[in-house]
Amino acid sequence: MDRRTFLKTLGLAAGASALPRAVHADPKKKRPNIILIMADDLSSKDMGCCGNPENKTPNLTRLGKTGANFLTCWATPICSPTRAQIMTGRYGFRTHWFHNNMKTNDPLCKDNVTLGQVFKQAGYATAIVGKWQLPGTQKAHGFDEYYMWLGGHNLWGKLRSKFDGPVEQKGQSLPGRPARYWHPALVHDGKLVDTGDDDYGPELFVKFINDYMARHKDEPFFLYFPMCLPHKSWDFERNCSGYLPTPVLDEAGNRIPGKSEPTLKANVTYIDHMVGQIVAQLDQLGIRDNTVLMFTTDNGTSGYGKAQTIQERGPRVPLIVNGPGIVKPIGERRELVQFADILPTLAALAGAKIPEDNPLDGVSFAPLLRGEPFEGRDWIFSYYADRRFLRDKRFLLDGDGKLWDCGDKRDEQGYVDVTDSTDPAVQAARKKFDALLEKLPGPDPDSPEYKRYFAWKEKKKAQKRKRRKERQKQKKKQGK
Repeated sequence: MDRRTFLKTLGLAAGASALPRAVHADPKKKRPNIILIMADDLSSKDMGCCGNPENKTPNLTRLGKTGANFLTCWATPICSPTRAQIMTGRYGFRTHWFHNNMKTNDPLCKDNVTLGQVFKQAGYATAIVGKWQLPGTQKAHGFDEYYMWLGGHNLWGKLRSKFDGPVEQKGQSLPGRPARYWHPALVHDGKLVDTGDDDYGPELFVKFINDYMARHKDEPFFLYFPMCLPHKSWDFERNCSGYLPTPVLDEAGNRIPGKSEPTLKANVTYIDHMVGQIVAQLDQLGIRDNTVLMFTTDNGTSGYGKAQTIQERGPRVPLIVNGPGIVKPIGERRELVQFADILPTLAALAGAKIPEDNPLDGVSFAPLLRGEPFEGRDWIFSYYADRRFLRDKRFLLDGDGKLWDCGDKRDEQGYVDVTDSTDPAVQAARKKFDALLEKLPGPDPDSPEYKRYFAWKEKKKAQKRKRRKERQKQKKKQGK
């Protein structure tokens, strides 16, 4: 099926949404449910499932051990291009999304086939929960139902007047900024959700997910959960640059009165709790054996990896895949994978078709998950604005143009700078990477998005200069 036919069929399916979904089902075999979870601003190094001794993640650790836990998965170092890549299976030179401030204003579904569209056309019930941060509507991108934070949502412009005024009067927001955590501003299929001071957004997201799975347990469903946690908060001026507290949980995982400390550790603990709740619901519904659950994050932790171009701090993220009866218990994996691979992998597991004239940059690793022969990638690629990254099993070219010998390490520790080395192995790696970069272009310098990005950078520089001058004036006054 080519892209035009695919999209036409998708449009007809949307128009016939009143028909029972059973007409799409394969009577011979029930296809697997797919749940894709993506945390927001979290490095592998900060998670117990990837070796962190402090930030325990028992649920994710268990899923990794009984499924697959990839030590080297690459997203991009910042959220918007990562979200574009996971939704389309395509690199920035195709989507024109290279940075939060270097992207097109067009919906991704205008020139790309999206995850939601692939699963909707395959007859799946589709839903997205959490954080949108894309132009265009959820339904246009293939999602039947949505339950989302209002910030970054296409309805924010229409609904923001409802949140104007003092926080103590309106709740849910600072003026012009919808809250994502406590007393959150949420929208369900175009309607505001009524929330109160004690409501916690991530908790409500999981309640919706578990209800959605119960409603669709007898048909294949695709759930995409780009969560808000643990992104630092805008919600309250007194804590606008740090993490907000989460609900307090007892040993059984039940919520009890009080709030946690406002730390990354508390947020990681709560993320793991949410994953555990979703898995428990799959067990309760009796559908876990036929459900693939994939967990990852969009980029490195703020202050460490996010927006970083040195080594692989920015793009390296955790990736865990679990699905009893579908995914073999293969544990820690050293294969190289990247976000462009997620769409073709999930489509392959579901038996969904991708249009022939919609070329992908990703490669399916579904055979590996099934325990079948799999050669794997020789290299992975990432980008941040006009910076580009490449990695093979040993060498890494980072966004600053430095070449690193990683040996057999996969944890960003002990990499050796070989940028100026004349060693034959290093020279061969550089030659290989140079040849690959010829086929992996950066942004077009003449494009509107490129010019907007550099105008934004100049504005940021001017703001920094202004703040520096103000600090100097303050010091002089204090000195007097």
